[in-house]
Amino acid sequence: MNCLYCGKEQSSRYSWLTVFRLKEEPALCLDCQERFQRISGDCCSICGRPLSEWPAEWTRSHCCLDCVRWEEDENWRSVLTKNVSLFYYNKGMKEWLARFKYRGDYHLARCFASEIRNEIRRMAPDKIVPIPLSEERLQERGFNQAKALVEEAGFHAEELLGRFHTEKQSKKSRIERIHLPEVFYMIHPASLANETVLLVDDIYTTGSTLRHAAKVLKKHGAQTVLALTLARG
Repeated sequence: MNCLYCGKEQSSRYSWLTVFRLKEEPALCLDCQERFQRISGDCCSICGRPLSEWPAEWTRSHCCLDCVRWEEDENWRSVLTKNVSLFYYNKGMKEWLARFKYRGDYHLARCFASEIRNEIRRMAPDKIVPIPLSEERLQERGFNQAKALVEEAGFHAEELLGRFHTEKQSKKSRIERIHLPEVFYMIHPASLANETVLLVDDIYTTGSTLRHAAKVLKKHGAQTVLALTLARG
């Protein structure tokens, strides 16, 4: 089996567990696995930021100050219950995302399928909704990276949301992202009463994108909106 990222042939590591499919064979070779750092330890109870990176005075009630500010705003309070990010946005992840998102390497969505699958099973949502791209951005990239991550992990992606075309989020400041006009809309308005909905995206930065999407889902009855992101910026 060749590594999905570098293409190098992996040394055989089969065992009785992999033969009987009780354990998955890694998609990445050991060298490539070392490029990515899993997030672990004490994290913000809302956004998943590793708290070890922050001074103690920048946290309150097990939340980072960013989330405290979001929760103090009555327009955004309790919109997003919790985000889980799997990896740090380090050099290795930045390079991986550049190939995946901007160079059209769709097959790279399988690199972290096992980690995403395990986390989705643990979170056990009623529906999984990928953060959508605008039609213009979708034509530019060729595929929705969030949807690809969901489907390559073996789950059905519910495309409930549409997105208005705006300037790229990476070009906006934190304040501009927070005060955006409506970004998302329901493609097929439906009741989500009493349901737990999981939003999936590639990276969490300010949390604005996820909260704008969560707000639309809440307006349509979702009881709880969770989020799963591959990386934490």
